[in-house]
Amino acid sequence: MKKIDLSIDFLGVKFPNPFCLSSSPVGNCYEMCAKAYETGWGGVVFKTIGFFIADEVSPRFDANAKESTDFIGFKNMEQIAEHSLEENLRDIKRLKKDYPNQVLIASIMGENEKEWEELAKLVTQAGADMIELNFSCPQMTSHAMGSDVGSNAELCKKYCQAVRRGTHLPVLAKMTPNVTNMEPIAIASLAGGADGIAAINTVKSITQVDLQKEIGLPIVDGKSSISGYSGKAVKPIALRFIQQLRTHPELKDVAISGMGGIETWIDAAEFILLGASTLQVTTSIMQYGYRIVEDLISGLEFFMLEKGVTKLSDLVGLANKNIIPAEDLNRDYILYPQIDLAKCIKCGRCFISCFDGAHQAIKWDCALREPSIDKTKCVGCHLCKLVCPVNAISNGEIVFKSGRKTTEIKV
Repeated sequence: MKKIDLSIDFLGVKFPNPFCLSSSPVGNCYEMCAKAYETGWGGVVFKTIGFFIADEVSPRFDANAKESTDFIGFKNMEQIAEHSLEENLRDIKRLKKDYPNQVLIASIMGENEKEWEELAKLVTQAGADMIELNFSCPQMTSHAMGSDVGSNAELCKKYCQAVRRGTHLPVLAKMTPNVTNMEPIAIASLAGGADGIAAINTVKSITQVDLQKEIGLPIVDGKSSISGYSGKAVKPIALRFIQQLRTHPELKDVAISGMGGIETWIDAAEFILLGASTLQVTTSIMQYGYRIVEDLISGLEFFMLEKGVTKLSDLVGLANKNIIPAEDLNRDYILYPQIDLAKCIKCGRCFISCFDGAHQAIKWDCALREPSIDKTKCVGCHLCKLVCPVNAISNGEIVFKSGRKTTEIKV
């Protein structure tokens, strides 16, 4: 059997595997990070530290669920570390002493150039391997920090320059998704001295509203506020930003640490194929604990084995060549669905969804309670395939409107 190498060289730092704790509640002290190292995580991004000390609310979390799922999206109102700067630096120093061969990334956040430079000096002296600049937390009580900074390209550039004056370590600028285009801010950060990009932080949100009390959740003494949304629900947003970063002419070779909804090895592989070299995780740890890394590692190893790839770095960015502008997609192409009546449970969901939400292209035989596809109306949208509860609908015939033939394999 081929030996699979999950290690990755990221900005000159070697990670034993790409999986890291993201800067968040899951890496808030020595004990948590030590347990993560011993469980098998490739690195830790220590929860963001600064001169600012957070005073947190209670309760501070909420979640969106769907049907039988635990939750698909998670709202977090925490800010940066609530411990003193001295305590955080002591923990970082102790972690590097006790786990010298493990990767530790210090996440920092200042309110002005002087603070950013000083924080960079302090975490460098404490022994961090890399520094991540938190330009992106969406729930800071000070508008001089967090996503209000991360939406300002010039400010990000200036603070990157300040950090570069304070350290020789590799520097990641952590991007906010609460912007239309991330690329100008990433370019400005690199121009200011950042070496790579971390993306994405959480999405500004109101997850739910209590209909009786008329208050958003979670309720803090009768009120609520907008704050960051994470979990599986934000993965499509994260993948979009990472793909756009890696395919921008000025950013095509940028080193990216990806995050935003990574729960399974499949999620991890998707981030890697779109250009992320290391991966950061929070919400799935909060659900399942640090041991989730065992599933992530084993799944990714089996995937690489099936692909015949032995080095993780060989997968980075491979999918980007197949993502093109919408105007360049082939609009002569139709892939019809096909129904396997042996699997069909005759529930009628495909018929209802097609009639009420698509093109009325599924016929329903009332006597037999069987669906069939009317190709004179079907446009190949595949809504029926997506709503079928037993996967009885699959890809069928490929045709071209122009009449040309194909030998294409259906996916």
